[in-house]
Amino acid sequence: MKRMVAVILGGGTGTRFGAALPKQLLTLNGKTLVEHCVAAFADAPRADGAGIDEILLVMPPAYHDEAKRLVGDQVSAIITGGAARSDSVRNALAYVGLRYDKADTGVLIHDAARPLVTQRIIADCMEALREHEAIGTAVPTSDTILTVENGVIAHVPPRETLYRAQTPQCFRLETILRAHALAAADPAFQPTDDCGVVLRYLPDVPVHIVSGSESNIKITYPTDLAVAEALLSRRRPEKS
Repeated sequence: MKRMVAVILGGGTGTRFGAALPKQLLTLNGKTLVEHCVAAFADAPRADGAGIDEILLVMPPAYHDEAKRLVGDQVSAIITGGAARSDSVRNALAYVGLRYDKADTGVLIHDAARPLVTQRIIADCMEALREHEAIGTAVPTSDTILTVENGVIAHVPPRETLYRAQTPQCFRLETILRAHALAAADPAFQPTDDCGVVLRYLPDVPVHIVSGSESNIKITYPTDLAVAEALLSRRRPEKS
């Protein structure tokens, strides 16, 4: 891949968090979640000596000015988010697709609600894009997962096959553009994450996995912010 583009998704309003501001603008250790994410990708290393070539930030229109104040010198564009996550991704992909070689550009799509993404994860994702068209970040589940129907356990899937999805989710630009174009043309499409879009609409494209991290948590509820504060306070440079 000649070019690597990071898309940080902060287009939601964080209704489940219950704060006055969207959660991506809440503060963690003196910086907003958006600032943590942008800094992680801005500092990302790459095996060939380069890093992330461009960072795009997706935000609700009412918060574009605030985003510019916070990270305007580190991102190349602030893009308006859509009604659903998939709409926000399409808006960002449309921007990238008009500018760069679709066959030689990698896109790393990351949730702004995951401010503790590590340099190791980002580097592994970029390296995986040299070999594969689609990559998800995930960690094995430590819990037994149940399939429940009408309040009754219907199935207990083998735990060794179950992983918890994280972000970044990473794709060759031509692959993810094709998957989202097919999804947009499907009246039965239900919004899902981007690996799910590829799995459904490009079933012949394998979605490979890179290892995530237990610290790469998603901030969904106020208690998650407290956990992130604790994780950040004891963070050391990761080797794995």
